[in-house]
Amino acid sequence: MNTAARVRVLVVDDHTLFRRGLISLLAGDARFEVVAEAGDAGEAQRRAAETQPDVILLDNHLPGVNGVDALAGLREVAPQARVLMLTVSEDERDLAAALRGGARGYLLKTMDSDMLAASILRAVAGESVVSPEMTSKLVNAFQMLQSDGRPAPPAADPDPIHSLSPREQQILAHIARGASNKEIARALDIAETTVKIHVQHILRKLNLSSRVQAAVYATGRASGSH
Repeated sequence: MNTAARVRVLVVDDHTLFRRGLISLLAGDARFEVVAEAGDAGEAQRRAAETQPDVILLDNHLPGVNGVDALAGLREVAPQARVLMLTVSEDERDLAAALRGGARGYLLKTMDSDMLAASILRAVAGESVVSPEMTSKLVNAFQMLQSDGRPAPPAADPDPIHSLSPREQQILAHIARGASNKEIARALDIAETTVKIHVQHILRKLNLSSRVQAAVYATGRASGSH
């Protein structure tokens, strides 16, 4: 395949092992050329300006500035690039923020390599791409946007537990039993870094500041349901 025809990709992720693994995966596919990598939003913007990639794979959880907050800057310095969020978050609010910010896709890190490659190629062809697991949440994501494009105020919910995804509820149950991130990762067969990010989401959604508070919350809620 002609090198000039390859899709030029910038990979942005603060987890070095995942980033290097993703780069290695793409490098093994003749359709792609990884032109740069970055571990934070500032570096991503500089590298995007230098390399002018066709596609930017952007993690949402970056140090300092979240990926969705970096979208505007990336689109300004590399206006032709298609930005695809590549994240562990199944939160429809993150999905809504990404779409509102101009992302052309929202992909989960759990997807297989063939689907990721196909999604990148579809984005280059001008399509918007969303992981199958997130398609049912698209309606809710768009309902969260008002006509002026700003997020609509969330509906009042007396129990914030309903804002947790099924996976987050699983992890909260493990936290209530005193399990560590490593133990949870082993039990659910996912990466420990993925567990850590889910725990951050849980604390934010429940307005808690520590795992101890989360365990107390979950235990109290369980005992109150009997």
